[in-house]
Amino acid sequence: MAERTAKVSRNTLETQITVSVNIDGSGQFKAETGVPFLEHMMEQISRHGLIDLDIHAVGDTHIDDHHTVEDIGITLGQAFKEAVGDRKGIMRYGHAYCPLDEALSRVVIDFSGRPGLDMKVEFTRGNIGRFDTQLFWEFFQGFVNHAGVTLHIDNIKGFNAHHQAETIFKAFGRALRYALEIDARAADVMPSTKGCL
Repeated sequence: MAERTAKVSRNTLETQITVSVNIDGSGQFKAETGVPFLEHMMEQISRHGLIDLDIHAVGDTHIDDHHTVEDIGITLGQAFKEAVGDRKGIMRYGHAYCPLDEALSRVVIDFSGRPGLDMKVEFTRGNIGRFDTQLFWEFFQGFVNHAGVTLHIDNIKGFNAHHQAETIFKAFGRALRYALEIDARAADVMPSTKGCL
């Protein structure tokens, strides 16, 4: 099997971002983005997805975190798209529920080639530390548009906003892990011909 890795750089007037991804990694994570809470969340993707991620970003965080968070999502999506390739032989669909104390979230993903995001999360606080919770939508929207995936995110319950966010990212990592597994039963079948798990 070919290595499923990618390194993508994105440079705009507001941000300079480089993302390296190894889908078949062991959960190694490195990041320097200037947005510490997002780094904490992306580490959950890496750890629970068993995906190696190395993310470096310089952005206009002196204004706010919006451009940096959105552009990290975009670049991460581009890196996943490149690393996955033609999607041939992957399980394609993945889903996971993850709890953390009182919070519970569900994430379902389809590496369909068609971007779509449905995110139903009512954060109990507008900010977690200095991180604006509205930016999670920007992150995931950037990811799905550039990875070419359909993504459903539901926070089922929870009153601690940190816990709400963490369950989402843990579930996202695990859903990625399952969707990107090689389907030994149909390794030479295009994913579009396979049914939902």
